[in-house]
Amino acid sequence: MRLRIATFNVENLAARNSYGPVERPETAPALSLFDFPEPETRENVEASVAVAVEDDKRELTALAIAETRADILALQEVDNIGVLEAFFANYVHRMSDIRYGHFKLVHGNDPRGIDVAFAARRDLLEPKAVTVRSHHEATFGELECLSDELVACGIKESDLVFNRDCLEVALDLGDAELTLYLCHLKAISAPKPGRPDVSLAIRRAEVAGIRRIIENRFGADWREGHWIIAGDLNDVRERIGPGAEVAPARPSSIDPLLDDFALNPVDALPPAERWTYFYRGPGRTPQECVEEHVQLDYVLLSPALAAANPSPGVEILRRGLPYRVPLDPAAPDRSIAYLASRGDRYPRVGWDRPKASDHCPVVVEIEVPPRRRQKP
Repeated sequence: MRLRIATFNVENLAARNSYGPVERPETAPALSLFDFPEPETRENVEASVAVAVEDDKRELTALAIAETRADILALQEVDNIGVLEAFFANYVHRMSDIRYGHFKLVHGNDPRGIDVAFAARRDLLEPKAVTVRSHHEATFGELECLSDELVACGIKESDLVFNRDCLEVALDLGDAELTLYLCHLKAISAPKPGRPDVSLAIRRAEVAGIRRIIENRFGADWREGHWIIAGDLNDVRERIGPGAEVAPARPSSIDPLLDDFALNPVDALPPAERWTYFYRGPGRTPQECVEEHVQLDYVLLSPALAAANPSPGVEILRRGLPYRVPLDPAAPDRSIAYLASRGDRYPRVGWDRPKASDHCPVVVEIEVPPRRRQKP
């Protein structure tokens, strides 16, 4: 069975105007220009701005999803199942020739309430052919992934491993079967004076937890299983600098998923094309500016799926990125005049916003072999 599988961090697909104590970053710039004598007035204006901004942004997000032409979607940063279904009904299905259904989402551990989600082509599966299991309540003790570094930071065996979730989705495709592990790992955080950075150690534990879940599910035959890890893994194994200079970034927290475990189809692309996210920000000194293109978003294939697909189709869709992002890492000109004149964007994409997301969808097209016969 031939399938197109995509992962996409849709960047805060929200049903709320605020995330806890922090304002929505999309509304803060406009609100900063005005003085509001009463808090209630500010809240009403903020809600109005948020709705207008969200409508512009979600048309672009929907265009990116439509361009994937995916049979199966792994999505990150989704608020709840209600907003997911409303988004597909009122945005995606007005642009895409594909009708999606089988929406699955389980509230995970993220303090902002953003979750991983699943969607699939409606006619691909019967409703009862999708089985979901959340692992957001798995502890460090259960998955045996508590490191000494985390213990030193006060983390206990009874604490929860996943910063969001590892959502296990098993699909009965008739003659074939496929299991997906949808993830959004702990974000990279900048070290703060007097406070150790534990984000790397947490991601390492999450990665060890994912491996343990897969090994528990498939047993000694895990190499022969038809499984995929998809999502925003929030770590890199190489960095593409200005001029398309590629530098290794290892060791990485995701090494255990790729060293003799799963295969990253994006590795087959030319080095300067292996990116899904662009970062530009301060360096080690106030005068230094860092620019890099990196891969944060992955569709990783099990050894059996990789063997069955020696040359899988791979696409990284970048037409929804804002104009501030250099689409060609090798281009030496980073000026506003140059970048603002580069085409190949969706209509109405702006310099920084609106945009489809700050991440790119990754699409992998593979052949899923027939299901394995049970050993006698």
